[in-house]
Amino acid sequence: MVRRKKRDPRKGTGKKPKGSGRRLYTDENPKDTVRIKFATIKDARATVRKVKRVRKSYARKIQILTVGEQRARVMGKKTVASIFKAGKSALRKAHGRKKKTKKKGR
Repeated sequence: MVRRKKRDPRKGTGKKPKGSGRRLYTDENPKDTVRIKFATIKDARATVRKVKRVRKSYARKIQILTVGEQRARVMGKKTVASIFKAGKSALRKAHGRKKKTKKKGR
């Protein structure tokens, strides 16, 4: 009996098929992806601005900025990483204010 290796799905559950060589999750909806740039300080500022205005949940925005910060830090770009970190703290501050106003309105 000849066993055939299952082919990786082009689109599916988003999980890595068992026994597959792939290490990353498949992107089910590439149109939904937020592109981040961190090559220069200008790119980092533009990315932070984009993340702040994009229609995603608060947690997702923090996650996107964290990825940018970590990648920049690993590449030795401390100023770019600090821009992402400042963007995260600004988001947290705005989110805290929004929560307080909701509590007062109840």
